[in-house]
Amino acid sequence: MKIAVGSKNPAKVSAVLSVYEGAEIISLKVESGVPEQPFSDEETMEGAMTRARNCLIHSDAEIGIGLEGGVVKMGQDLFLCNWGAMATRDGEVFVAGGARIPVPRIVAKKLLDGEELGPVMDAFTRQENIRKKEGAIGVFTNERITRGEMFLHIMRMLAGQHEYKLKMKKQDF
Repeated sequence: MKIAVGSKNPAKVSAVLSVYEGAEIISLKVESGVPEQPFSDEETMEGAMTRARNCLIHSDAEIGIGLEGGVVKMGQDLFLCNWGAMATRDGEVFVAGGARIPVPRIVAKKLLDGEELGPVMDAFTRQENIRKKEGAIGVFTNERITRGEMFLHIMRMLAGQHEYKLKMKKQDF
């Protein structure tokens, strides 16, 4: 099986590799169709779905995967959100979302002022490429859960939905 991941980000690619160990995995830079900093569940999920579909357009893979991180405003606070999508050649699209955690107000203010989470987190932590390592979720949970683990959780839900659908097709259900 050949699977295309719509990202070069190691945290995202490793999540797919962990779920599909025996598959041929290719990593593609594809457009999400949403702003660099998605600001809602809908926008973040749409970015994941667009990436998944674009993987199929730009490769000969059987499955396209899109994984997208964003933030969601709830009341006066911003929360991290993560969405994933799996698109198949027969037109199926599966989606799954991750857990939520509040963003500290100092970081939230910068996002609300128009900055993107990745560079804000680099400045906040005084490190480089946080998004390619533990991610904001890793920083804010003291690495109890990392960005890669969050996307692994989402990938397991996507793979499970796909497997269930295949099983039901075999049973003519």
